[in-house]
Amino acid sequence: MSAGIHTRPDGGSVGTAPAGASPNPDLIDQSHQRSASYGLTTQAEPDFSSPSRGLLNDALDENRFLFQHAAPVMETLYDQIVNTHSMVLLTSARGMVLHSLGDTDFLEKASRVALTPGMDWSEQNKGTNAIGTALTEEEALTVHGSQHYLNANKFLTCSAAPIFDPYGQVIGALDVTGDHRSFHQHTLALVRMSAQMIENHMFADIFPKAIRIHFHTRSEFLGTLVEGIAVFSPEGRFISANRSGQFQIGLPFAALKAHTFSSLFGIPISALFDLFSGTLPNPKQLLLHNGVSVWCRVKVKAAAHPWSAVRSTPDQEPSAAGETAGQSTSSPLPTRSTGKRAQLSSLQYLDTGDPQVSSVIHKLRMVSGKDIPVMILGETGTGKDLLAQAIHGDSNRCGQPFVSVNCASIPETLIESELFGYEEGAFTGARKKGAIGKILQANGGTLFLDEIGDMPKHLQARLLRVLQERRVSPLGAGKEVEVDVAVVCATHKNIKDMIARGDFREDLYYRLNGLVVRLPALRERSDFELVVRKILKALCENGEQVGISAEVMNIFKRYHWPGNFRQLHNLLRTAVVMVGCQGVIELSHMPDDFMEELEHGLPHPIPPRLMGSIGSAQPLPDEPNTAPIPEPVVPEGTRLEDVALSAMAQMLRLHKGNVSAAAKALGVSRNTIYRKKDLLPPGTL
Repeated sequence: MSAGIHTRPDGGSVGTAPAGASPNPDLIDQSHQRSASYGLTTQAEPDFSSPSRGLLNDALDENRFLFQHAAPVMETLYDQIVNTHSMVLLTSARGMVLHSLGDTDFLEKASRVALTPGMDWSEQNKGTNAIGTALTEEEALTVHGSQHYLNANKFLTCSAAPIFDPYGQVIGALDVTGDHRSFHQHTLALVRMSAQMIENHMFADIFPKAIRIHFHTRSEFLGTLVEGIAVFSPEGRFISANRSGQFQIGLPFAALKAHTFSSLFGIPISALFDLFSGTLPNPKQLLLHNGVSVWCRVKVKAAAHPWSAVRSTPDQEPSAAGETAGQSTSSPLPTRSTGKRAQLSSLQYLDTGDPQVSSVIHKLRMVSGKDIPVMILGETGTGKDLLAQAIHGDSNRCGQPFVSVNCASIPETLIESELFGYEEGAFTGARKKGAIGKILQANGGTLFLDEIGDMPKHLQARLLRVLQERRVSPLGAGKEVEVDVAVVCATHKNIKDMIARGDFREDLYYRLNGLVVRLPALRERSDFELVVRKILKALCENGEQVGISAEVMNIFKRYHWPGNFRQLHNLLRTAVVMVGCQGVIELSHMPDDFMEELEHGLPHPIPPRLMGSIGSAQPLPDEPNTAPIPEPVVPEGTRLEDVALSAMAQMLRLHKGNVSAAAKALGVSRNTIYRKKDLLPPGTL
C-alpha cells in the first residue's frame, strides 16, 4: 500500500475516454496484457453461471465488517447519482460483488453482463474493468467504454476505488458503474471520497483501548474526510494509520510499523495525556517528525460492551424503559467511562451488523453535535429510548442532563405542568415551592420526548413556541426563562396520517423532524442471532456462558416478536434463570403461553416431537391448524392504556395477586406492573 491518497496522474485521454476519466495509459495496457495472459479473449461472452446462494452468503459473512460500514455510505453515494443510469457496487477483496444499489433501468442492463451480487469481477474473470483493475493496482481509477477488455462490457464506464482495512490491507472495492454515454468526470472523486469515508468509519470502530490521534495541518479540516488518523497502543506503539495520516506523516504503512508515538510526534505518550487532560476539547498543536506542524484531537476508546442488555438490571427493563410505563428520567451522564450507563452513551455500541441500523447510525453521526432535532420512528420495544441516549452521549452535550418524558403515560391533566413546571400555588395540589419542568431540567442537555404522537393538541402549540423562541414560562409564573435544549423525539405512530386527520400540528412536525430515522422491528433485523447472544452474555455474570439450542434459535427467527427487544429480553431472562448460566436453553425452558402463541403464529407448526417436551403443552396434530384466530374486540374510542391496565388487572386476579406470575404471563417486568399500581382498580394489588 503506497503512502498517501492515490491520485490519478493528469495524463491525456486514451481511446474514446473523456478528459479526466482515464488512469495512467500504462495501467490499461498492463491490465490488457494480464487479461490476455489469463486466457481471456475480447469476444468472450459474459459468464452467467449463477453462484450458489450459500457461496454469496459465505462471502457476506466473511465481509460482514466491511458491509456494515459500507452499506450506509453506499446509500449516501447513490443519493448523489440517482437517476443518472448508474449503480453503486461493493465487492470483496477478490472481486465478488456483495451488494448493489442502482436505477431500475440500468440494473436490468447490468444483469445482461452479469454485473450482479455473487458474480466475480476480478481481472482474472472479466479482464480489464474498474473493479478488478483497481483491486490489482490498489489504486482508484476509471475504465471507460472501449478500455474494457471484453467487448461485451464496452457500453459501460466504471469508476472504482479499493478500500483498505485499518491494518493496511485491501478489504474490498467501491464502484460506480453507468452507461458510457452518461459519464461524469467527477464520479471518480465521489467514489474515492466515499471509500475513504468507509475506511475512517472502520478506524473509529475497530481498535479497543486504543489511543486515536486525529490531525491535520489546518484545524478546520479536523473531523472531515481528509483528516489524518493514527492509532497507538496505551504504551505508544504504532498500530495503524489511515491513508491521509500516512500522507501527512510522509511514511508508508510498512515503514510506520517500526515507529512509536514518541518517534513520530516528538513527545512521550504520557505528555500527550497531560496535554489533553483538560475539560476543553479544543485541538492542540504538535510537531511531526518531519517538521510539519499539525492540529490534533485525541480520542481514547473504551473496550466494547454488549450494547442493550448491559443496561438491564433485576429491577429495570432492558432497552426501552421510558417506553413502557411513563418513566421520566434525568441522567447527567457526566463521562463516557464511568458506569454501565455511560458505556452505552455511544452509537457504536448499537451497531451490531444490521444494514438498516448501520444506516441509521451513519446518518446520526453525520448530524452529531449540530443540534439538529431528531425524530425516531419504530414499533414499541425497538430501543428508541436507548438510541436517544446514545445520540446524547455522542453529542457535545454529553456532560449535561438527558431528560426523558413519555408523553403517552403522563395523565393529560398533568403533562403541561410536567413539561413546563409551575410556580407555588399555581393550582390546587401543587407543591409548596413549585416544580421545575422537564424542559428546564434538560437545559444545556437533551430533551427526549417519547411517544410524541400522544401529546395533547393544545400543548403542541406551547411546545412549538418553546422550540421557536427558546424560552419557557412555568405555569403561574409571570416571566419567561431562556432554555437551551437539543430535542429528540420518538413515536410508533404515523405522524403524517395524524396531520391529515388534524390530530397533530404540521408546523410542530416540521420543527421536530430535522432528521427522521426508523428503527427496524426485531423480526426485520439481519443481526438477530448476534443480538440474542449479546443479551445472553449480559444476563450471565462472572464470565459464565449460557448456550441456546439450534431448535430454539430457529423458532426465534421465525417468530414475529410483537414486543421486540423488550419481549425477547424478558423471555431470555426467564430462560437463563431456569437453565442456569452454564447450560443450554431448550424449548422446555420456554413459558407455556409463548409456546401456545407459537402454535398459531409461526408459518409452520412446531414438530410434535418438540411440543411433547413442553410441560403441559399438547402435541400438535400432523396437519396445521387452519381455523381462523378471532381478533380481539376493542370498543371504538378505547385507549391503549386502558386496555393494558385491564389486562394487568385480569392477570393479577387470575394469579391471586402474584405480581411475578402475572408479569411473566404478560411478558413484562414486575416493575411495569408496580409502576401502574396507582392506576389499577382498588384491591387488585
